[in-house]
Amino acid sequence: MTEHRFRSVGLGVRVYPSARIVGAEYLHIGDHVIIDDFVFIQVTRPSVIGNYVHIAAFASITGGGPFVLEDFAGLSSGVRLLTGSEDFLGGGLTNPTIPPPYRAVQRSHAWVQAHAIVGANSVILPGVTVGTGAAVGALSLVRRDVAPWSVVAGSPARRIGQRPADALLAMEQSLYAQHGKPGRLFQNIRPGQVAP
Repeated sequence: MTEHRFRSVGLGVRVYPSARIVGAEYLHIGDHVIIDDFVFIQVTRPSVIGNYVHIAAFASITGGGPFVLEDFAGLSSGVRLLTGSEDFLGGGLTNPTIPPPYRAVQRSHAWVQAHAIVGANSVILPGVTVGTGAAVGALSLVRRDVAPWSVVAGSPARRIGQRPADALLAMEQSLYAQHGKPGRLFQNIRPGQVAP
């Protein structure tokens, strides 16, 4: 694991050497997490990566707001998870070289709940919650919350199906029975809040 000074870090965590995490001191990481090479994560507020989470190569999490990836969540290659964005409609000058009083940055959160997966090269916009067990198809643009256990795809993303909640939750319980259950890092947290 690359040397980072995380807020907290669990067991079996692998951060590949070419991953870049700015602000690691704000990040809580659970057990059995893999962050591939060429991932970029910018953390400016306390944020959480739960247990059994995978972030694939070339994914990024940026924007200046908090984020939570709950247990069993996954971000595929090239995913963009955004927690903030400039106002592109003329509310301010745009880009980080501009002093703050002249910019109109809107920051929010990003929330990927337990068992949710986001397909390759998808974009999750600020303020979106990807519900428990939801699946986002590759190359999707997600502007609104995604309902639990639904499958969405497209630009903008639209519901196209449903995932099997009972089967996936049964597999989770079987895994815990065989290997034990890691602690949860985000109990009683609501979107926009993170663990201290």
